[in-house]
Amino acid sequence: MSRTRVLVCGATGFIGRNLVETLSRRGDLEVHAVRFTRPEYAAKGVTWHQADLREAAQVNALLRGMDIVIQAAATTSGVRDIVRTPYIHVTDNAVMNSLLLRACFDHKVRHFLFFSCSVMYQPRDTPWREEEWDASREMHANYFGIGWTKLYIEKMCEFFSRLGMTRHTVIRHTNVFGPHDKFDLERSHVLGATVTKAMTSRTGAITVWGTGEEARDLIYIDDLVRFVELAIERQTAPYEMLHASAGEAIRIKDLVARIVAASGRDLRIEHDPAGPTIKTSFALDNRRAREKFGWQPQVAFAEGVQRTVAWWRANLGTGTP
Repeated sequence: MSRTRVLVCGATGFIGRNLVETLSRRGDLEVHAVRFTRPEYAAKGVTWHQADLREAAQVNALLRGMDIVIQAAATTSGVRDIVRTPYIHVTDNAVMNSLLLRACFDHKVRHFLFFSCSVMYQPRDTPWREEEWDASREMHANYFGIGWTKLYIEKMCEFFSRLGMTRHTVIRHTNVFGPHDKFDLERSHVLGATVTKAMTSRTGAITVWGTGEEARDLIYIDDLVRFVELAIERQTAPYEMLHASAGEAIRIKDLVARIVAASGRDLRIEHDPAGPTIKTSFALDNRRAREKFGWQPQVAFAEGVQRTVAWWRANLGTGTP
């Protein structure tokens, strides 16, 4: 019996690596992993490919014979770059996704899954539903470039879903955290950076950019991977755009306190109001994913933080006692 051939783009990144490690354990899938500049890693039964997804010929060669394409490749970074050099998130992401979508159509790929984001949403107290945002709304100035790039790709998915046999899933996920995240202070998001600060502080303190009143909706990586598996298994419509979220936001100051507690260290929490931060707070409603795929997050935030700190300690160092 032939196995379904799955191509994971961005397989050396945070989301891509967790996908490869989970999907490669399934006997019904033949997993192919795409890397660009980073080296491949050991993953049993995985076929590795090196490619530049901005080159049409390389994209076409990769997709020939594939059944499912999971697009986790992107130019990403943390708030420092979003504030200071936002253009780095625009051009490459638009080019690689346009080429992948065209190649999926040409090669009659059965299913294309795209990781979008939630930066198009404005602050508010109640969680956003998918149908509540439209192009007439404004978005945060710092997110203008990446936000409209993501929306362009979402619409390209919808466009191609009307032309051929490929099903398209757009996943608007909130902040994801867990093993293999970026933990360096230059490129990481708030949770990864905070874990590193807590585990390596030599001053007895941890510094948080901004006031800490901003809030983020966060989900653990295992829940996002399970979302992908359910979408592959259960989606029947040509196009779906769904939220993958916790459905509630946690304040940054509470997030930091939870990480410090999980670290087991006695650290003061200090604030740097001049540090780069984006003052936005919102959550995404995830009822549609539950209705369509039977998905809902299973890992509570506190448990996810404990697992992340334990992974950091086991893989990146013991921290400073």
